[in-house]
Amino acid sequence: MGADPKDRLAISLDVDDLVVAVRLAKAVREHVGVAKVGLELYSAVGPDAMTAMIDLGFTVFADIKLHDIPTTVQRSAAVFGALGAHYLNLHAAGGERMLAAGVEGLRLGARNAGLPEPMALAVTVLTSEPEATADLLTARARAAVASGCGGVVCAVADIPTIRAEGPGLVCVTPGIRLAGDDPNDQGRVATPAAAIAAGADILVLGRTVTAAEDPVAAAAAVHAEAASALSRAL
Repeated sequence: MGADPKDRLAISLDVDDLVVAVRLAKAVREHVGVAKVGLELYSAVGPDAMTAMIDLGFTVFADIKLHDIPTTVQRSAAVFGALGAHYLNLHAAGGERMLAAGVEGLRLGARNAGLPEPMALAVTVLTSEPEATADLLTARARAAVASGCGGVVCAVADIPTIRAEGPGLVCVTPGIRLAGDDPNDQGRVATPAAAIAAGADILVLGRTVTAAEDPVAAAAAVHAEAASALSRAL
């Protein structure tokens, strides 16, 4: 992870309009270094969403959650690698063979495009679920490690179980909320400080920023809290 706290923060561009996404990304880029292009935006405008974020200087997280037969996942992941996605997530529920195919495809796509090696992330259990059993988390963390994924997407509360199986896995955590914010449809949330203290590597910022009355001020508040927590962790 980068030394700048903003490299540990990802803004969720969960909109269906590229103009709106670019406007939001530009507004918060002083505080946030990763742009999460999700299924809604990618479905609306396709690869242009990723290109626009790269042009703005963001590291791109393609939040597509691939889950299909291994050949399809491999070929699709190669496309995202060639487009410049640094992070791409795959559903761990698809199994070790599917995850390995996605890892291989993502790396091949980036390599053929002359880009730095990207990182595949295994989605363990969605943070909209109110709980995740230790057995399920353990099985999916093991699959992530065995398949060569560099990290996982998990709730903050799940990090200890994940790290017990894969100490080196990068943990990307959605469900981040500033204290007092509405959890919305997230079943397992955490503050930025709690996430950093638990060992989260990348914090995904959704409605705590995007639905705030002042998204820039909210992004600045998250950045400040994360920076303070990181300084205490050193």
